[in-house]
Amino acid sequence: MKIIDAHMHFSDIGAFAECAEHRSLVDYTESGWTTEAEASEIECSVCMGLTESVPGAFPDADARTPMTADLAENIPQNMLICIGINPHTTDNRSLCETEELIAQKNSVAGLKIYAGYYRFPPADPVYDPVYRLAEKYNIPVVIHTGETFSERGLLKYAHPLLVDELAVARPDLKIVVCHMGAPWVFDACETAGKNKNVYVDISGLLVGSAAYVAAMSNERLILDRYAQPLVMMDNYYKVIFGTDWPLAPVAAYIDFCRKIIPPDSYEYVFYKNAAALYRVE
Repeated sequence: MKIIDAHMHFSDIGAFAECAEHRSLVDYTESGWTTEAEASEIECSVCMGLTESVPGAFPDADARTPMTADLAENIPQNMLICIGINPHTTDNRSLCETEELIAQKNSVAGLKIYAGYYRFPPADPVYDPVYRLAEKYNIPVVIHTGETFSERGLLKYAHPLLVDELAVARPDLKIVVCHMGAPWVFDACETAGKNKNVYVDISGLLVGSAAYVAAMSNERLILDRYAQPLVMMDNYYKVIFGTDWPLAPVAAYIDFCRKIIPPDSYEYVFYKNAAALYRVE
């Protein structure tokens, strides 16, 4: 089965390294990613751009926009990037630099908004210039929703229903609701089901080791929690697979997602939907 991991990380972030060492038990290095990706036959990945000025600072108000990927000197082959946006450092300089990256590099797949981590709702005017860029180049905006991987985040800015306002105001803007808005999974799927320009990704629903993910994959209540809103949305063409690596091992997370997606939709959820949205050749 062809797979695109459409939501993973490749940035030198202290919290990611700590999670990899103590919870997910993955090798959070370039070689670690390559090994896992090859073993699971990942044909392409989409990395969420993120940086911090000092270890452990994220959400870092001083991080320079555009935020890219700095785990290694260069991103691996077949890895695309969604450029991260820090609203505190978004100005004419950063917008020009971001546009240059979009225009000059075919590795740019979209733009990433860290709602909840940065304390602005998705429809806040601070992001208007960013959305105009996305519309101009017809690339999606990927928005964090749901639980934040930092106690400094504010959940009220990460609720998926906030994306509805943005989707209505900008019907030509392609939007991805990350993590299916967990724990507000029904709200996320309702937002995607209602708005033709909104998709959901199923990354980051479980955080932990291969043993933990396997155990949760056999818990009926866990599976039902995520499968039911997808069944009710009844549109698997709007569902996109991602692992949120390094928060979970790739192979174990694929096995988990196979259990919440109908087999007749695998080729779309695991590959075709992301290929079309992120223009994977």
